[in-house]
Amino acid sequence: MDATSAGGDLRRSLGLFDAVVIGLGSMIGAGIFAALGPAARAAGAGLLWGLALAAVVAYCNATSSARLAARYPASGGTYVYGRERLGDFWGYLAGWGFVVGKTASCAAMALTFGAYAFPGHAPPAAVAAVVGLTAVNYAGVHKSAWVTRLIVAVVLGVLAAVVAAVFTSGTASAEALRPVSAHPAGVIQAAGLLFFAFAGYARIATLGEEVRDPARTVPRAISLGLGITLAVYALVAVAALAALGPRRLASASAPLSEAVRAAGTTWLVPVVQVGAAVAALGSLLALVLGVSRTTFAMARDRHLPRPLAAVHPRFRVPHRAELAIGVVVAVLAATVDLRGAISFSSFAVLIYYAIANASALRLGHDEGRPYRVIPLTGLLGCVVLAFAMPLSAVLSGVAVLGIGVAAYAIRRLGARRF
Repeated sequence: MDATSAGGDLRRSLGLFDAVVIGLGSMIGAGIFAALGPAARAAGAGLLWGLALAAVVAYCNATSSARLAARYPASGGTYVYGRERLGDFWGYLAGWGFVVGKTASCAAMALTFGAYAFPGHAPPAAVAAVVGLTAVNYAGVHKSAWVTRLIVAVVLGVLAAVVAAVFTSGTASAEALRPVSAHPAGVIQAAGLLFFAFAGYARIATLGEEVRDPARTVPRAISLGLGITLAVYALVAVAALAALGPRRLASASAPLSEAVRAAGTTWLVPVVQVGAAVAALGSLLALVLGVSRTTFAMARDRHLPRPLAAVHPRFRVPHRAELAIGVVVAVLAATVDLRGAISFSSFAVLIYYAIANASALRLGHDEGRPYRVIPLTGLLGCVVLAFAMPLSAVLSGVAVLGIGVAAYAIRRLGARRF
């Protein structure tokens, strides 16, 4: 029997535990291996405050997305919500922000793989990873649910080993945890960078048609999933800071490998490298899959070049969209650094979620609108964190979004003429 009923509705088979596990599988991944260094460069030990702020914004975004997903269960996320609640332009801008932001996320994951698996040769290793996984996606081979659970188990095991190694080594320094020079602007920028590590939390918000008692289960799953992820990330961040101190952490290209090396457990370095590589490849596979599908949907709606909506006759995948995303990600991985990729990705994705929160504000009481403070906090938080990114990321983000706006205007103008 398939996963749908005769009426076309998804079967409500998931309980609270299932929803939380799915959320953890989406959130706990390679982001924590990548974002600690850039966050420490922005705020030093104040990154711990930034982590808490990022979690608050993520909670608001996920809650707003959950209410919208219940109202509009079609695939597309904020691309659909913005169009339905704010107008066609805002839906398009959300979709464009998602595509460009998550494309940068792909580059960041590829570079994370390179930094841990092939220290000193990260860019070519990243490009090779992109080429290999694009080929895998092209053939229609996708990451299955059991692979997701395996990756989460591996990542949690590695993170636990890092924390245990640092705190049992006798070399950890509590002094390194004092944010003596953390400036509020640095903390906010660190929050924006660490927001990258929570990517995937909105997966819980899309489970409205698949869980039992969704009005009760989805909000609880969001709170529990984000709470567990925050606790794990906080432990890892404290361990990395205690082992390396803010300055060494800020300059480390593979911070968790450096943390276990500083703790004197050099035998654990290869384990961390393997764990980070597995997490990064898993995230990269899922990201390329998601971005190519959104690109395909936007091309089908004529918001992107129509040829990108082609489906391969044998593999039944949007092969042109996948190839286009693969080429762009490979170029980015070869030309940008990890901090730049994370910063740009966070900027664009925060704009995407700002539109989600604005859309949630337009829900009526009878449509399941959350308490106004939640989407208002999410909207304000997204805008503040986005424009707290490094200036280069803000300028490039505004420029790329501007290109998308110009393309939209040209398309609309052409449609009116003909």
